[in-house]
Amino acid sequence: MQVDCENCAGCCVDWRALADTGVDHERRGPQEPLDDTYNLVPLTRDDVRAFLDAGLGDAMTPRLWEARDGPSVEVDGREVAAIRGKPAFFVGIRKPPKPVAPFDTDGAWLPSCAFLDPETLQCRIHDSDVYPEECAEYPGHNLELDVETECERVENHVGGDRLLDDTPPEELSGLLFGPQAVGQKVFAYPDPGDLPAGIVDRLEAGELTDEDRARFVAVAAASAPGTTAVEPTKREQAYETAVDADSWVGRAIDDWAEHADGDETPDPELADTVEAARGAPRTPGWG
Repeated sequence: MQVDCENCAGCCVDWRALADTGVDHERRGPQEPLDDTYNLVPLTRDDVRAFLDAGLGDAMTPRLWEARDGPSVEVDGREVAAIRGKPAFFVGIRKPPKPVAPFDTDGAWLPSCAFLDPETLQCRIHDSDVYPEECAEYPGHNLELDVETECERVENHVGGDRLLDDTPPEELSGLLFGPQAVGQKVFAYPDPGDLPAGIVDRLEAGELTDEDRARFVAVAAASAPGTTAVEPTKREQAYETAVDADSWVGRAIDDWAEHADGDETPDPELADTVEAARGAPRTPGWG
């Protein structure tokens, strides 16, 4: 497997507005995400715990699905996908608007991974202890399953060569599908009646509170692989860690939102003051 990521970040940025395309692969099938985030990276339980340990609890957000077929449970008057009567969800990395210019385009405000450096279009946590498993192996699992990769979508709609070798790597982590994913990548919120009113509307609008996000992060961190069981003490500790998080990521996300709402010129160099000045790790560049 060999890919050309320079000046791309197609898997980290919602680039579709630049190509005027209706690609929406995440909204095919029986369940539709309640949020409108593109390519939300699913974190494993171990990823979630690593983020919490690193003080990055404010970098994560949940995804739930509207139930159009299959098991469901009512939350806020809406039927959401469920596992044994409990809302199903996974945890991903938040995607605030950032001033980015992929594919040699002019800069634009596009939803981008919280860890993406807008200037170099490189990941700030690549090769670190908290680099998610899904990111490290992408697009290996897609190639193994013969499923279209984001590299190929970019090639089709933007041009260029991104997927240079489509041979899956010999060493890949186990694919988590069906029951084996429960408690490891897909989680079950144990007490739907405990969810605060309006949380589904806030999720759809991209307006979850710190407390909203922390509820789901804590359940994921305290989940037991292969089951819907959640350890209460670990959950409580994880919630406190997540809700108290005050990392450069969370502060930068709030700042990015203000810049984007102010309709400022999308200048990638803003990352120096919004992210780097707050302690974001530098990236090496492509030189």
